[in-house]
Formats: sequence, C-alpha cells, structure tokens
Amino acid sequence: MSNDPPSPVSPPLSYLELVKICDNFRLPSDFDFPHVFQKPLDRDSFVPWTLSQSPGSPAVGLLRLDIVDLLRKEKPGTWVIPEPQAGCRVSFDASVNTPRKRSAVLKELCERWRDTGVFPASIGPRKWRNEMYPVYRNPFGELGNYAFEMERAACPLFGVITYGIHMTIYQGIASSPEVKIWVPTRAKTKQTWPSWLDNSVAGGIPSGMSVFESLVKECEEEASIEADIVRNHAKPVGAISYFFRYVYDLEVPNDTPFQPRPLDGEVESFDLLSLDEVKAKMRQGIFKPNCAAVLIDFFVRHGHLTPDDEPDYMEIITRLHGRFEYERWCQQV
Repeated sequence: MSNDPPSPVSPPLSYLELVKICDNFRLPSDFDFPHVFQKPLDRDSFVPWTLSQSPGSPAVGLLRLDIVDLLRKEKPGTWVIPEPQAGCRVSFDASVNTPRKRSAVLKELCERWRDTGVFPASIGPRKWRNEMYPVYRNPFGELGNYAFEMERAACPLFGVITYGIHMTIYQGIASSPEVKIWVPTRAKTKQTWPSWLDNSVAGGIPSGMSVFESLVKECEEEASIEADIVRNHAKPVGAISYFFRYVYDLEVPNDTPFQPRPLDGEVESFDLLSLDEVKAKMRQGIFKPNCAAVLIDFFVRHGHLTPDDEPDYMEIITRLHGRFEYERWCQQV
C-alpha cells in the first residue's frame, strides 16, 4: 500500500465521471441467474446469497463464483451450495437459522480466511477492521430487520449492502458562492485510501448503533467535535446510494470560532476550502470517490449544480439514488 499522496487526474473529471467512479457496477442486461454456472468464471458472474433455501427467502448479497467455490469446501451443515446446473442461489444451512448462529458461522469463516491468507488484499491483517457491520433482510426496509452481522472488511467479498454516515461541515450560507467547506486529508497510515481527501466527517454504521449516534461517535473520534454541538446543530438532509450512505450537514456561522482537530489518527489535517477550491480538487480526482459523490449531492441541494448549467444533471441525480438492481437479485429466488 503506497503512502504517497494521490496523483491528480488530467483532464479534469466531470461531475458525471466522478459519480461513475463511485457507482461503477451494473449487472449485465442478459444476466440469467439459473444459468450462471454454465458461464466462464469472470468478474460479472454472481450468485444470489439468501438466508435459506425456502421460497421467498430474502437475498442479502451477491457472491462471486470464486467465493462460492470456497464455500463449497466448507464442512457440511453450514452452507447449501448449488451444484452446476442444479440451482441458482447459495444460502445458510437450514440449521443456521438465527442471527446469532449466522453471525457465528461468518465470524469463524472470515477469521480463518484471514489467518490462512485467503484474499489478503481484502481481509488480510492490514485490511482487517475488527468492526462488525449489520446485514439486513431487506436493505430498503427498516433498520430493525436485522439478519446477522459480519466483519466490516469482509462485506465487499460477500456483496452485501453496507451503511455509513457522511457529514459536510460548512461555514457561511450554504447557497452562497462564498460558502467554505471543511475538508480533511486522510492519514497516511489509513488502511484504505491513505492521503486522499474526505468528507468533513464520515464513517460506517457499526452493528447495534443508530444512524445519528454513529455520527456523534465519528465526530468525536475523527474531528474532536463535542457531542452537544452535533446533537444541536447537525441536520439530516437525505441519503445517496451506491452502497447506501446517510448524509448530514452542519452549518457553522461565520462569526463562530470553530476548528475540527484530528483525534484518533485517521485524519492528517483539516482545511477550510472555498467552493471553487473544493470543486477543483474533486475534478483533479483526489477526493475519495464516495466522498466526491456526497459533495455533488451537497452542490445539488444548495443550488451549486443545476439543470441549467449541468447537461448530465438528470443522470447524476438518478445515479446518486439507485437501488443496486436489488429486484434482480431476488427475481429467481
């Protein structure tokens, strides 16, 4: 993992290109789950992962075929794996039928894969987060429809939808071209995206914690912002989705002394940048991709990106609020 700062991209990226970098996958239009095992192994071959083999059991993820092959080697009684041409979904065994049992199976599996060097770029010791993420029966339902939890670093391997909070801290009037935004530089030692620019405060929502309390925690840990300030001034302003992120704004009046400070080692520094400076750095490609998407959402909400000055406005709006083609995950289940 390089600790060098990210290199600017030339020519400057458009807003739509920035969104596409983040929202960068679609299932092929001719994708046919029942016949997936008849296809060559490639990056676009996926199998639905359901809680059980019962009709109507919810799909909680999409598994690559190399993951399926590894699960096929696991001990009997934990997984149901379709044989070639004999099924179209992977599930837990019928005996693994509670959140606690599912979480225990995944904990043992992921820790064993970590310790034996399976997928070191994803779940190796340097990438392991030791943080549990919740997985839900319905990713668009209430956050109470909990199915199990699993190690954060392993979530991408299993194709599950994860959740996080992102907050933009700005000074001045949000709709004014004079508005300024607090932008952190990620620490050189970060496990992911070291030295890239980030949203003012951002982080995943760990298992067992509410959305807003996750924001309060991240503000304290990353930026030394007291909980009372967050509770009194942070405002929920919507959500974007590529892998479902919650978005907050926090306005700091120009006459109010305010300085976020790194605390937990995840942030190198904070800079108060003008709107033009933020836009320029985004188009250089030095913002973490999902953070650029959150800022584009901020520009839209506050009138800095409009259909009159952005030819790709409608596609940008649509791409920021997608559903991951979730209905197709379930169509053969």
